[in-house]
Amino acid sequence: MVRKMSVPPMELVDYDGPGTQMCAVMDAIGEISVRRALIPEPKDGEVRVKVKWVGICGSDVEVFRGAREPEFISYPTRLGHEVAGIIDKVGPNVIGVKVGDHVALRYVWGAFAEYVCCTPFSLKVLPKDLPLIEGSLIEVLPGIIHAAELGDISPNKNVLITGQGVSGLVMTQVINMFSPRNLVVTDLFDEKLALARKYGATHTYKIPHEHADTMDIVGADFPDGFDVVIPCLLEGAGMVDAINAAAQNGRIVMYGCIGTCHKPVDFFKVHKKRLDILSTEPKRDIDNRRYFDEGLRLVLDGLVNTEEMITHIVPLAEVSRAFQLRNEHKGDTIHVMIDCEVK
Repeated sequence: MVRKMSVPPMELVDYDGPGTQMCAVMDAIGEISVRRALIPEPKDGEVRVKVKWVGICGSDVEVFRGAREPEFISYPTRLGHEVAGIIDKVGPNVIGVKVGDHVALRYVWGAFAEYVCCTPFSLKVLPKDLPLIEGSLIEVLPGIIHAAELGDISPNKNVLITGQGVSGLVMTQVINMFSPRNLVVTDLFDEKLALARKYGATHTYKIPHEHADTMDIVGADFPDGFDVVIPCLLEGAGMVDAINAAAQNGRIVMYGCIGTCHKPVDFFKVHKKRLDILSTEPKRDIDNRRYFDEGLRLVLDGLVNTEEMITHIVPLAEVSRAFQLRNEHKGDTIHVMIDCEVK
């Protein structure tokens, strides 16, 4: 069975003192608070990571907004999974990784904290000359690289990416290396579209509002739709738009749009167009590791920029303000990073 995202246990306490740490708890929809918890000890086969940077992902924002269904999440909960830090303790029966290693984490949720424990499977050791702030977003690259491969992209295909948030901008950089005929991206904000052009988009279109139909905007230039559509939006309703934008015999790779869809989905249109719809999380653990390696290599080789889209840095003590900031839909707010190192 493939490993899934996990939330490491963390024992909350009502006092501040030695052996305790600061952590963030999502108490209810729209409410996140700073609490105290015991500093965890690594169990057999685990390491402890002193967390430095955690990015606020779109999935975190969905939970903050209450846009995820109860079977996915319940409150209170802990968030944060785009993580970079330093191993500060190694439990029994762990080989290879060691104290002092700089690492990025994947498949660990609940990392808005000073310390978390996990198994080596969730770690990717980073070169120490790579700034840690650039390491946290390596977490998104396995799913993005897998999405690009599933797209079966070639120089005769037109590709559409809807949404140029953090993951969308990384997706644009990766898809550009697959050499599509045209790489078309859409977003609500000029600032993000400017970065997309820098990252290789051949066509950028500003969407007038979040409920607009993409083909109403791009259809004059691409009347037949797109061979590959990769939605990088949060809300599940974006899949309806993706189906409309896909060309005959096209392929939709669901990197985004994994939230609940409250719009009717016309499955006859899927059938009539002969569409393939694919999800993007790797189905085997070995693939997860391979894509983790490849993602790091793209960053180290200067082919993917994970730092340029960071627009705000907020300390863990002010995590509520950071979420309010990230929740505001604005062009000058792209990636909000939480500094979890408590001075």
